[in-house]
Amino acid sequence: MFTEVQSFNKQSSTSEDMAEAQHASHASHGFPAGSFVELRNSFPSYVEIVPQFMDQLMRFISKFREDDETNSDIELAVREALVNAIVHGNQQNLHKRVYVKSRCTRNGEVSITIEDEGQGFKSDAIPDPTAPNNVLRTHGRGIYLIKALMDEVDFQQDGSVVHMRKRANGDSETTRKRQ
Repeated sequence: MFTEVQSFNKQSSTSEDMAEAQHASHASHGFPAGSFVELRNSFPSYVEIVPQFMDQLMRFISKFREDDETNSDIELAVREALVNAIVHGNQQNLHKRVYVKSRCTRNGEVSITIEDEGQGFKSDAIPDPTAPNNVLRTHGRGIYLIKALMDEVDFQQDGSVVHMRKRANGDSETTRKRQ
């Protein structure tokens, strides 16, 4: 599994020391307002990699977000998107890779982009899993969950790229819905 961590300052657009980015925490964000830390990963289309990757990703995200119920929303949405990319996008072809870009701001906003090497799909053609004739189907809930759990979801490149965003703790749509 390939991992790259970078820290960026929007004002200067220069790269920070990789070690400093890996050790950023709530107490010492170590980077100016308006900046972010980005983690880039790529791995083969092997479903068994997902749990290990998710542990790594959630440790990274937890350095920038308060631990609340929205972190499990992020984890479930990303897990669903990764499995979709591996199984449906890349058809579990080990020669094809999945690319993940995770960006966290100092205020806790998280943006994640997942890209596969597959043919894509029409996201608006996926049947509504809550419709009465689809309730008993065993597949087709992943995209519904991703859209329900994240504040913003956008499919690009014919569905082979998904961008997801979760606003900072307390600013999230899903946090407000639960209250």
